[in-house]
Amino acid sequence: MPRNVWVLSSISLVVAIGFGVVVPVLPVFAASFGADPLAAGAVVSAFAVMRFVAAPLVGRADDRFGHRAVLMTGLVVVGVSSALAGTAQSYAQLIVLRGLGGLGSAMFSVSGMTVLLASVGASHRGRAAGLYQGGFLVGAMAGPAVGGLLAGISLRAPFFFYAGVLGVAALCALGLTPVATTKTGERASAVPLRDVARDPRFRAACLAAFTQGWNAHGTRMTLVPLFVAGFLANDMVHAALITGVAMAIAAGVQTALVLPAGALVDRVGRRGPMIGGALLLAGALAATPWSPGSVVLTAWLCLYAAGSALIGTAPAAAVGDTGGGDRAIAVFTMSGDLGAILGPLAAGALAGLVGYPTAFGLGALLWLVTAAAATRMPRSAAPPG
Repeated sequence: MPRNVWVLSSISLVVAIGFGVVVPVLPVFAASFGADPLAAGAVVSAFAVMRFVAAPLVGRADDRFGHRAVLMTGLVVVGVSSALAGTAQSYAQLIVLRGLGGLGSAMFSVSGMTVLLASVGASHRGRAAGLYQGGFLVGAMAGPAVGGLLAGISLRAPFFFYAGVLGVAALCALGLTPVATTKTGERASAVPLRDVARDPRFRAACLAAFTQGWNAHGTRMTLVPLFVAGFLANDMVHAALITGVAMAIAAGVQTALVLPAGALVDRVGRRGPMIGGALLLAGALAATPWSPGSVVLTAWLCLYAAGSALIGTAPAAAVGDTGGGDRAIAVFTMSGDLGAILGPLAAGALAGLVGYPTAFGLGALLWLVTAAAATRMPRSAAPPG
């Protein structure tokens, strides 16, 4: 793999450690200000709203300042906003600061994915995406457990830890080297976005990103901690610890599977892994709210992790195959952000109005729709390149 893939994977590892620390704490921290499930979901959505708004502008910033500068600036913005979130004295302050963090996250995500897919050919995109995703997963495996332990000290401590590791990630970005992307003079060689939008690979990938954003942020990140707090734990700190350990175990399973999944995506194509991954995710989500205890909950989260290993590699590789360049990547990223905006709000509202099984069931239904869309993709593997 080229140097940039390794550097970006290292950055993703460091970022995910910090992000994973915050995951089991954020909804509970919002609840400490009196937020109900819907309001707690809004805190998660605020981050995604700003990512969605900022994503179309990142390409222009890349043209003017370069991918590395934009990526590093984004990491610093998220770090500073996270440190300030740790000092929040009200729900309003928390939601504003999380939104500011989303602006920096868009800069990091779009620039990072553009460099990643431009650094490898089609025959290695699944493995590159798997290695990149693997960095996030290794960090996510350690992060939630550390977050649960830090929550025992203070619900604010994870935010300061997150800010510190993002500073380390910004330093890692100094190792990135220039790549030939489709920006500026080369943009004309990219497939026009209107043509990419008609490609069934791109459509299925964007739907997968939307559904993943909906469920990762709405169902998994928002509802699982609240479900644990309401049904499986004695108090908020205990809930954060149970959630953190369960998510860490699931992240370990996904980490073990993501590189083999990337190799599979390069060998057999994007279609089969996307269908199989979506079906696994649908089954895991539908079963989660019926968990009688933490052990069964962890088992369903591990099944979810297995599906996520496939979904974490195939859609990104499919977008790279379309040749749409950074504009296609921005739309792909925005699709995930749109799901992350709507998912926490819808899931939180449904959980509060009609119960957790319905909220989880809607997430499962979206994965079934994604599996159906993936059946329109080509059956063959990606061409060498």
